[in-house]
Amino acid sequence: MVLLQIIFWGSLFFILHTYLFYPILLKWLGRGKASHKVLYQSGEEWPQVSVLMALYNEEKVVAQKLESLLAQDYPKDKLRIFLGSDCSTDDTNRIIDNYCRNFDHLHFFPFTDRQGKPGVINFLSREANIQEPESSEHIYLITDANVILTPSTVSNLVRHFKDSSLAIVDAHMVHIGMQEEGISHSENQYISSEVQLKDLEGRVWGYMMGPFGGCYTIRSNYFTQVPPNFLVDDFFITMHAFEQGGKAINDLEAVCHEAVSHDWREEYRRKSRISTGNFQNLFLFSHLWWPPFRPLSFAFFSHKVLRWLAPFLLIFMGISVILLSWFGYAFYQYLLVAALVGVLLVPLLDIALTAMGAHILPLRHIRYFLLMNLALFVGFLRYIQGVKSSIWEPPKRN
Repeated sequence: MVLLQIIFWGSLFFILHTYLFYPILLKWLGRGKASHKVLYQSGEEWPQVSVLMALYNEEKVVAQKLESLLAQDYPKDKLRIFLGSDCSTDDTNRIIDNYCRNFDHLHFFPFTDRQGKPGVINFLSREANIQEPESSEHIYLITDANVILTPSTVSNLVRHFKDSSLAIVDAHMVHIGMQEEGISHSENQYISSEVQLKDLEGRVWGYMMGPFGGCYTIRSNYFTQVPPNFLVDDFFITMHAFEQGGKAINDLEAVCHEAVSHDWREEYRRKSRISTGNFQNLFLFSHLWWPPFRPLSFAFFSHKVLRWLAPFLLIFMGISVILLSWFGYAFYQYLLVAALVGVLLVPLLDIALTAMGAHILPLRHIRYFLLMNLALFVGFLRYIQGVKSSIWEPPKRN
């Protein structure tokens, strides 16, 4: 019985650590720590920037995305844009072709066979290096078609690379288009908390745990070609940059916008795919998180590893509570009833209230948490079955 209680309380501690104790610790350690101050200034020679963007059937957003890139206040002679269309079947290629006729710093590569995002980005990086050799003064901006930049996004990101210790600088992703129905408020709350956590990690440790892959910058000499079957390329690239001794931060002033997801099914599909990629990175980079006693390994273990393992911790808690209840421990019997209410009744209640037009955020957040962990568990099952391709389908665009 003691072993079952150790399993229960140990699992609960690790869940509380990743979602509560670690953020509190970072806030305490980050008190008074200023944001990064080693910056390029106006009048200085700024580095060359190559924008790398993979697209697949993005006709609804590509024009707006290109307009946001063309509107950047970064020195025009220092900015090139490389676009790879991964065998798009809609109007994406025609729209890009029209822009390329008017802007000679746009370089377009329409693929005739699916490559997957990593394959496209790998190709574009090689093309960029033909025009500007790989170096610490050649910066890649890797971005997604649905992420819209503000005019100062690029300059706010790149200004930090005056500090030679930095390998990666991430943007501040701001969600737009929240609605009462659907998943958007829960997703926005989660991403907002992640932004704050990553900002504190950069200030405290110098090791932000992975950028939001929709818009981030990396020195070209820290970039690593991504294997064709890897699903979460931004985290893979970041961990290899850490292996080379680079550091990573984000810039809360480098704002870009992304429409938040509303559809439960679409978000579940996306998260389960990402979760499969998370487990690829978990095992490939185990030497970076274990033992968790250095700043990098402690941040990796606390922020990422424990969250990815949370479904299993929840399962361990559930099994131990059921067995302890079976053996007559009253406290655990009460816990079992509470857990059953949370796992079964709360989602059903939220679904019923939503159907009646009522939206209670605490219920929605619990349902979102359960969905996220279910996607993690399914992602693990897909990982152990093996991943053969990184070819992706974008979520439905509004």
